[in-house]
Amino acid sequence: MFAKRLLSAALSLGLLSVGLAATAPARAEGQLRIAEQFGVVYLLLNVAQDQKLIEKHGKAQGVDIKVDWVKLSGGSAVNDALLSGAIDIAGAGVGPLLTIWDRTHGRQNVRGVASLGNLPYYLVSNNPNVKTIADFTDKDRIALPAVGVSVQSRVLQLASARQWSDAQYNKLDKISVAVPHPDAAAAIINGGTEISAHFGNPPFQDQELAGNPKAHIVLNSYQVLGGPSSATVLYATEKFRKDNPKTYKAFLGALDEAARFIAANPDKAADTYIRVSNARIDRDLLLKIIKNPEVQFKIAPQNTYPLAEFMYRVGAIKNKPASVKDYFFDDAHVNGGS
Repeated sequence: MFAKRLLSAALSLGLLSVGLAATAPARAEGQLRIAEQFGVVYLLLNVAQDQKLIEKHGKAQGVDIKVDWVKLSGGSAVNDALLSGAIDIAGAGVGPLLTIWDRTHGRQNVRGVASLGNLPYYLVSNNPNVKTIADFTDKDRIALPAVGVSVQSRVLQLASARQWSDAQYNKLDKISVAVPHPDAAAAIINGGTEISAHFGNPPFQDQELAGNPKAHIVLNSYQVLGGPSSATVLYATEKFRKDNPKTYKAFLGALDEAARFIAANPDKAADTYIRVSNARIDRDLLLKIIKNPEVQFKIAPQNTYPLAEFMYRVGAIKNKPASVKDYFFDDAHVNGGS
């Protein structure tokens, strides 16, 4: 019931925001609405917002850019907001990007703009009987941002296909529930709810492991995807990119500067995340995440194609991408991406 109430509230809020946004006028050059979700994976955006880097790079292009920041939860809500015209830049996992790229192919032509970096995502459980995904039963509930859409859900499906065959790739969807990361983390740490696992992202997965002695890693996204990968990305419609070249260029410049700032100033970046996100997190734990050798904040996509190939193979998308350049815009930083 806990998860069902959260899902109902999230859907109600999501539908309301989309309905209101549908009447919003089209945005012109110099206006930018960005949707982000929860977690350290959005640190590039946090730094850009805190230092007003988009505005800075806009001025270099001769444009005064007004930036609006929108907080949503789940790839489904983000995709709905993008297609309704409520936002210009969407922040979500590779799974939602591939879904909306496929569905808008030949129409709005949504494609990736940039990666938010490489960060491992953990499937964490507080059920001591669950050591692998094969140990889940119908009594377990796996919390993730959006069932069958989010990157966490797609990675879990890929792992399931390897465990049980492609024909049963969505075997665990029936025990998966859509819950925002902060609420799912609280459920894993405190226990006492039907949620016994959470496929999240940093810092929530790290807080779970530190906050509950029973919490343990069942699955690591890097292991499933064969190495470091860009799990969360930014994407937009072809029309926005075409109609707003200066704003688009300023946005990319801001992201690149934010990435370089984080690499050079991890301590300041940690303070930025706490300040902008109003996060209640141990600073030492946050610094450990940012300095993790497996974590790399950069805008070039890496190792996203295995998920794209899998989704096409099992029929989750109808259009087969030949490479990352099919579902990302042809920008300089995408060259050499994967």
